[in-house]
Amino acid sequence: MTNASEGYKGTHDALPDPRNENVLIYVNGELVPRHSATVSVFDSGFLVGDGVWEGIRLQDGVLLFLDAHLKRLYESAAAIALDIGLTRDELVAELKRTLAANDMWDGVHVRLMITRGTKRTPSQDPRLTVGGPTIVIIAEHKTSNPGTLKSGVKLFTSTVRRPSPDVLDPKLNCHSKLHEVLALNQALLAGADEALMLDPHGAVATCNATNFFIVREGEVWTSTGQYCLNGITRGNVIKLCRAEGIPVFERDFSLTDVYGADESFVTGTFGGLTPVTSVDGRTIGRHLPGPLTARLGTLYASLKESWIRSCGEVHGTRTVGGG
Repeated sequence: MTNASEGYKGTHDALPDPRNENVLIYVNGELVPRHSATVSVFDSGFLVGDGVWEGIRLQDGVLLFLDAHLKRLYESAAAIALDIGLTRDELVAELKRTLAANDMWDGVHVRLMITRGTKRTPSQDPRLTVGGPTIVIIAEHKTSNPGTLKSGVKLFTSTVRRPSPDVLDPKLNCHSKLHEVLALNQALLAGADEALMLDPHGAVATCNATNFFIVREGEVWTSTGQYCLNGITRGNVIKLCRAEGIPVFERDFSLTDVYGADESFVTGTFGGLTPVTSVDGRTIGRHLPGPLTARLGTLYASLKESWIRSCGEVHGTRTVGGG
């Protein structure tokens, strides 16, 4: 597994954990060893990127913000006319079964992937799908590298734009990610860690795998949300700002606004809040993390603890739960 010791750096930088070599992977109801976990070469996800997914953190026995993740998953599936084939309760039961089989309780990242299923022959046509959807759950022991939080990440603005909703709705957490891979490759070749992406009109939209924020004169700015995945962590940060009386705006802004920002950070399920040190070679801020970024990071950690306590009261102390 790629990790910091192999030169990787980014918001998904995880500390190596040998336990992951022996995890069981859920594939269509079966739990199989990692190195035996496969799907068909005729699978819709492999053939044409036809599927949806979620990344969920397990902390202290609780699947964090599970309701929000499931809401987004089922809405994305409905948008692409994909029948998951399981109710929410049934899907949660399979998540818990996978975690229990791996004796997982804390410091875990769960990747839940659902594709339209296997095709009779290579084709885009959903009518050629045989049987039900393909459901895969990969749960791994993953702790974010604390060095990344301390050193921050460098961004490079890609020439690859975010698509408009009439092309590929950016709000869909779908398997079709080639445009984001292209953007990331540009950033890596430029010596950065991740890519910043603009919307079709040239306004700042998001990063290739995280949501982007800047701080200017005590105000927190992020994009309108029309051209980015509406991240769960993004939404929580916006709610925290409003609850704490911190001015926060979902608005259009340009790279000029970014280059002159006092602070910048990105958000994601795995890394939480990660400070940004530079964009396109311009240093952002004087401190790492910036004072408001640090405050929001503390507030977000408290929010997770509060969520865990509330779920624990419902589910008990040693049963994997979620809300």
